[in-house]
This record gives sequence, C-alpha cells and structure tokens, in this order.
Amino acid sequence: MRRIVEPAVYIMASKRNGTIYVGVTSNLPQRAGQHREGIIDGFTKRYRCKLLVWFEMHGDMESAILREKQLKGGSRKKKLPLI
Repeated sequence: MRRIVEPAVYIMASKRNGTIYVGVTSNLPQRAGQHREGIIDGFTKRYRCKLLVWFEMHGDMESAILREKQLKGGSRKKKLPLI
C-alpha cells in the first residue's frame, strides 16, 4: 500500500505568548499528535509546545522545506501575524 504524503509547514506553541516551534512534516495529524503526547524527545517536548496554532499545506515536500527554512530564519515578530 502506498503512503499518502501531504507536506505541511506548521507552528506549535506552548501557550498564549509562549514558546513557538516551526516544523515540517508529511503527515500533520500524526506529527501534531506526537508533539501533543510528548513522544519525540527534543525542543517541543522540553518546552511543552503542544498546541498547533498554524499550518500551511504544500504540493510537495521541497516547497514545504523551503517555507520552513524561510520561517525559521525570520524573527518571532514576523511569525506572530501568522498565528
């Protein structure tokens, strides 16, 4: 069976005005659940970024990764209008 790939860039937050995290995935519902449950060790688990506050779907993973890099390279101030 073929796996369905739906590339997305997303932002997780710890709380209102809290820590934010930008990521990219091919399966947004699964990845958001992993962050919520704290299954994956790393930044989002350490800073409790469990709330999906923004996402953007892409037609291919390459464009999603480029967008993720663009967002990660920007300041917090530039990310806040998205959420």
